[in-house]
Amino acid sequence: MALESKSNPIEEEHQDEGDDVEEEIHHDEDELARNPSAPPDYEFFDITTTVDPSYIISLIRKLIPIDSVTSRDSRGVNGSDDDGRGDTNQTAEENEDECEKMDVVNDGSRGGEDKDTCRGLAGDEVWEEHGCVLWDLAASRTHAELMVQNLVLEVLMANLMVSQSARVTEICLGIIGNLACHEAPMKHIVSANGLISTIVDQLFSDDTQCLAEACRLLTLGLQGSECCTWAEAVQSEHILCRIIWIAENTLNPQLLEKSLGLVLAILESQKEASCTFIPSLMKLGIPSLLINLLDFEMSRLTEERVPERYSVLDVILRAIEALSILDGHSQEICSSKKLLQLVCDLIKLPDKAEVASSCVTVAVLIANIMSDMPNLASEMSQDLPFLQGLLEVFPLASDDVEARCALWSIIARLLVRVKENDMSLSSLHQYVLVLARKSEIIEDDLINRQLDNSCEETKDLTSSCSKSNTRSTAVSLSNFS
Repeated sequence: MALESKSNPIEEEHQDEGDDVEEEIHHDEDELARNPSAPPDYEFFDITTTVDPSYIISLIRKLIPIDSVTSRDSRGVNGSDDDGRGDTNQTAEENEDECEKMDVVNDGSRGGEDKDTCRGLAGDEVWEEHGCVLWDLAASRTHAELMVQNLVLEVLMANLMVSQSARVTEICLGIIGNLACHEAPMKHIVSANGLISTIVDQLFSDDTQCLAEACRLLTLGLQGSECCTWAEAVQSEHILCRIIWIAENTLNPQLLEKSLGLVLAILESQKEASCTFIPSLMKLGIPSLLINLLDFEMSRLTEERVPERYSVLDVILRAIEALSILDGHSQEICSSKKLLQLVCDLIKLPDKAEVASSCVTVAVLIANIMSDMPNLASEMSQDLPFLQGLLEVFPLASDDVEARCALWSIIARLLVRVKENDMSLSSLHQYVLVLARKSEIIEDDLINRQLDNSCEETKDLTSSCSKSNTRSTAVSLSNFS
């Protein structure tokens, strides 16, 4: 194609360059040798797909970075030791020639007239367009499998190593992220030499979207069946420190959510991966960071409801919940008075529908805290708005047996401290009113959900005898009203 393009009669001024064509093509072949070769059109057509396989393969080819010498990032190119400077003896004319040849090979025709950069504005836009199409296609399992079998990972890794464009990096990480959602492509990602370490390196980017995609991709890796390999890649204190720094300093809600999602995945992969994340995370101050972030989100929630921050609130609470059940490390979370006040404030919110998921998470978190700190129940039993708020969470947890058991555990601890003989008539009347207003919720949960059996199987909750007595007390008080 390159030879045909150069012999186009429209470009008559280049006819006198015929003697140099062979040399230039040979130079092109040298450049292409540094990058993964494009797969032949006939490969891997046995996969059933709604998109023509040849179209997907053509898109992969169009993403191949032709000029890996002059396109470089701050970390250098192809593992060179020249700090990203490349061949310092290369002339400006050679650079211009390579730019032209890249346009010819990629587009089948000569590119734009801008010879100052190897991929001009138009070239960037074309690359991004093709990359975004592959990004979307990678969401499909059949398309993803076709792509990895036709060397898309090699092409994307080559781009990650040489690209100066944050948008190109973002698209590459996005495509790999969608590929990682499927089992077979995930195995290809893990087995690709150097790819995971290249992905981890993207955590040191300064671009918000690149960081978000890198965090998303690492989270997917830690949540998958190949979590051990991914955990080893991020277990160093240097990497963990960077992740925490991102979460602590970003002002972008999306990046905050993705970085905290990565922290949550690290905490949840502790047992599976057999890596010693927790001591390093505790040393780096992850409990105080999470509590401070929760404090900020709660202040935003009470001042102004911003829907895009609801997911941030939820992932913070899930990470705190994960810390609250870690043997030997839960004390710092469970003993925090600031945390207890914040989660109680969330339970007392009058309108919980918009943050339903967070309220359900908080119910489990409070149950864990009270299991570690049983003396809290005496003080909290006098907080009737808190009791009312707990009862209001039941409808929000209709599909979450663990959360409903956690709610009964908390209520059990509170109501066993209610002594009729030690209370004034007015205080007892207030308890009755709270339970009477929510009697339908209580009755539905007792009769329809059959939580007696399910709660017996839940860890860190009160004994089934206590639950049974508490429920009888609740029904009795409701009838008393």
